[in-house]
Amino acid sequence: MSEQDRQRRGILYGLGAYGLWGAVPLFWPLVARAGSLELLAHRVVWSLVISAVLALVLLPRGWFRRMANRRTLLMLGLAAAVVSVNWGLYIWAVNHGHVLETSLGYYINPILSILVGVVVLGERMAPLQWVSVGLAALAVVVLTVEYGRLPWISLVLAASFATYGVMKKQVNGGAVETLTVESALLTPVALGYLVYLQVAGGSTFVSLGWAHSLLLVATGVVTVVPLLFFASAATRLPLTTLGLLQYLAPTLQFLLGVLYFGEQMSTGRWVGFGLVWVALMLMSGHGLHRANANRRGRLVPEPV
Repeated sequence: MSEQDRQRRGILYGLGAYGLWGAVPLFWPLVARAGSLELLAHRVVWSLVISAVLALVLLPRGWFRRMANRRTLLMLGLAAAVVSVNWGLYIWAVNHGHVLETSLGYYINPILSILVGVVVLGERMAPLQWVSVGLAALAVVVLTVEYGRLPWISLVLAASFATYGVMKKQVNGGAVETLTVESALLTPVALGYLVYLQVAGGSTFVSLGWAHSLLLVATGVVTVVPLLFFASAATRLPLTTLGLLQYLAPTLQFLLGVLYFGEQMSTGRWVGFGLVWVALMLMSGHGLHRANANRRGRLVPEPV
């Protein structure tokens, strides 16, 4: 396969991953009768079932043995706890009319990820990146005034996903391997909650019919499929291209929030979102400039 074909396929995988993540607000209302915690528990359990099957089919034998050390399992355990907060809050927010706030959270996430890299990993930021952080902070102030409260949904989603990303970076494992381990670590708690619901008569699995039950099983598909697409895109595309594609998901969520779910965009909200969009344009422009500079640097011949 030529490099051009490889990148073209990578873009298709990337569009598939971020397109599905952007469209996922359409799915959760279909199973809203289950409640956010039950949905989260089913998402964990069925993600484990699907990822375990994929691990058996796709991964070489002995893959778990290479990851079964104390540090890796601890990091994946912490990552699983953090992403469960992200998943649960996202489900709750979509089913309670806060799709726009979820899109804002994933717009802010790249900026917050850079800031986490500075604080946790000791990375350095360029002046233009600091400007982006400042604009994002100003947007939070504007939206706090507009909402009459801190946009906590956006902030928690962004912070949890940025933290999750840092933890996964420390592990540096494949998508299927890490998701299988994370789901396995969370499944005992998730199963315990589902058993409790069943005993207490509060479970919607089976009781609301086979269609609803199949949709609950599909929560695993909703989780695993875009993650596999993303992993396939990440191995074929440069980070700059992947970084630009990531804005597709919150943009689709934003459009769904306004056009499909009918959430209102006041003047203050437009100002807040506009500040974030300007911050992202500056940050993306800086990233592209640096990538081009690095590429030109690699093309300069070594001195004889």
